[in-house]
Amino acid sequence: MKDWKSDFTSLKIIRGWLLDLYPSDPGEMTVWIITENGDRVKLVDKFQPKVYVSGKIADLSKLTDHFVTSKYVARWRYAEKYADFMEGKKSKVLEITTTNCRIPHFARKLLRLGGYRKFRLHNIDLPNAQTYLYERDIFPLAHVAVIDQGEKLAYCLLDSVKSIDYEIPPLHLMAIHVEVDASETVPHFNDPIKSITLESRGKSINIDEGDESDKILKMVEFIKEEDPDIILTCGGDSFLFPYLARRAFVNGILDRLVLGREDAPLEAKNRSGITFFSYGRVYFKAPTRRLYGRIHIDKKNTFIYSACGLTGLIEVSRTCRVPLHRAARASIGTIMSSLQLYQATKDDILIPWRKSEPEAFKSAWELLVADRGGFIFEPRLGIHDGVAEVDFSSMYPTLMAKLNISAETVLCKCCPDSKLRVPELGYNVCEKQKGIVPKTLEMILEKRATYKRLRNEARDSKLRLIYDHRQNALKWILVTCFGYLGYKNARFGKVDAHIAVCAFAREALLKTVRMAEERGFGIVHGIVDSLWLKKEGASPREYVDLCRVVSKEIGVQLNVEGRYRWIVFLPSRMHVDVPVLNRYYGVFESDKIKVRGIEAVRRDTPSFIRDAQMDMIKALAKAPNSKAFEEKISESVEVLHDYVEKLMTGDVDLQDLFIAKQLSMHPTKYAHNVFQAIAAKQLIKAGVEVSAGQTVRYLITSAWDKRASRRVKAAELVNEHTRSDAEKYVDMLILAATNILSPFGYTEGMLKDNLVYGQKQMILQPAYA
Repeated sequence: MKDWKSDFTSLKIIRGWLLDLYPSDPGEMTVWIITENGDRVKLVDKFQPKVYVSGKIADLSKLTDHFVTSKYVARWRYAEKYADFMEGKKSKVLEITTTNCRIPHFARKLLRLGGYRKFRLHNIDLPNAQTYLYERDIFPLAHVAVIDQGEKLAYCLLDSVKSIDYEIPPLHLMAIHVEVDASETVPHFNDPIKSITLESRGKSINIDEGDESDKILKMVEFIKEEDPDIILTCGGDSFLFPYLARRAFVNGILDRLVLGREDAPLEAKNRSGITFFSYGRVYFKAPTRRLYGRIHIDKKNTFIYSACGLTGLIEVSRTCRVPLHRAARASIGTIMSSLQLYQATKDDILIPWRKSEPEAFKSAWELLVADRGGFIFEPRLGIHDGVAEVDFSSMYPTLMAKLNISAETVLCKCCPDSKLRVPELGYNVCEKQKGIVPKTLEMILEKRATYKRLRNEARDSKLRLIYDHRQNALKWILVTCFGYLGYKNARFGKVDAHIAVCAFAREALLKTVRMAEERGFGIVHGIVDSLWLKKEGASPREYVDLCRVVSKEIGVQLNVEGRYRWIVFLPSRMHVDVPVLNRYYGVFESDKIKVRGIEAVRRDTPSFIRDAQMDMIKALAKAPNSKAFEEKISESVEVLHDYVEKLMTGDVDLQDLFIAKQLSMHPTKYAHNVFQAIAAKQLIKAGVEVSAGQTVRYLITSAWDKRASRRVKAAELVNEHTRSDAEKYVDMLILAATNILSPFGYTEGMLKDNLVYGQKQMILQPAYA
């Protein structure tokens, strides 16, 4: 009898952390492990993705006749799967194991064989690396024991995706900076390299000697010696790596430009990025520049890393099972969807190639009732003392998880008599099965709540920051999950489920208002999941007690954000008597300043204007109440005067005046000469590729010049001879000041007329005084 124990001990077992993975040769997946003793090990696993075809059994049987000669099919069999996740029952489908990862080409052939109507295809366009993670039930930077069986790898998970205080190996980071010896203001691919700076392990090496070939090869050699796990760049995807590849090609050493751990040089081909439309805005995504065996993070082409750092990136990569290099570039929606795809795979639910689930038919009355969004109480304009802000913690995701709201559970066919009904609409919600969306949300909600608690309890500042970055990264996942319920292309989304969440949220907010009013609280403002309450003489304990009672009744945690010494709700810029839902600023009793909807928090505001407005608010923040507030207005206007004086005397760094605007279309398609279009056309003329969705930075040089090209200058073209339009920036300063002082009678005209440049003539009283 064969001794299996001796066979097991003879196998090669590696313990470590999963760093990187990617398809290599046909039918293979390459995996890089950071071992427990610090080695970086490359392993190869046999991996052949599976695709599924559903349809009539007779048609499926005929289809298999074509597999005998197909180079794409390794084997096939019939399997029981949920082909339609809305139906809630399994059916017999055709499971096809493919020979390589070129699945979409094979899928189109299958559709043609079925006349484009006989078959439904599943699991077609899933990223292969993610599919591998799903099937092996592992995740990036998981602590694993890998058993190398030759062509196959077996994993023993020593970690859990639910873990809070997980261990990750020391990751070696390196930053690359290249200075171009540009012949013009904007660097081009034809410009030679001036110097290369590499920063690693607290040291910096500057490569500026020798010819261009020497510089490139010294860089390659240094990277090989230092062997970083993560390479950080600014613009690596859009310019730096394509530029290095071009310079290596010109010097005949492209085959030696190897920056990854694989012996594969960078691609010289300058691929184009993609422009896409999402939530009413146009975005641009630069093409990925892959370093095999290492993780490349382009700081200009990443959201999660910018918002939550490497700690947050690792958290979402682990939790949602997205490879690190992809998570660094993917949208939050794409990352969140990966977790749903994993859950579907685990539950034997097939992922449709093209979503075809329609919205349920609605009468005109149902549309009127259903399409309402969240509940809103208009704010009371002006300044208020002693207002407390209370917020529901992750309200929408919590409702989705608690009430089992998912595409397949709302208006399900199995529970027409369900006791759980959507308010106002009466839609039934399934009581027999838990939906994909609630299943995926439960873990994220639990982890985020734990991270927030640990952050608040942590005494060590570094540990506190780690927990904060992790919870913040998960917050973005939770924010996105609700929007994806109603997104037309979401695999597991449906408008009816989206509507149901809004209805439950409206009911929750109205219940909270009634409970607050019963306890003597007045509603100053309310929006979707937040309320601003006021009660004369109320103690902090009364607010806490209200939150405790509401949390128990609603089933969603309500927390006191804080109590304001004073808060100012601002009007519309166009209509001074009309309140705006999300424009306010105030100071908590803890001295923390909170601002929303004004220039200080807008992404297109120059830092000089942002600093001026915040300094004006800081001057007002010294006031303990509304009465003292009006006495501080003169100090605030004096701050404005100082900033105006800096502009008029030229005591401003031009970098602080740059405005960043996103292009909603290609620059040549703008009908009017708006500033961002002018700046973009300047860049195109200078040889820079510009696409819709990209952000353009520019300086206003002469706002009213008859020649449009002289009104602004693109930031990349600004030099020591460039001058700003001081008067235009003064106008922007005054507008920013007016926006925070308008409830007190101040107008743009008043502030402009009373500001005497170079003098300290101040406004002490508003016009109505």
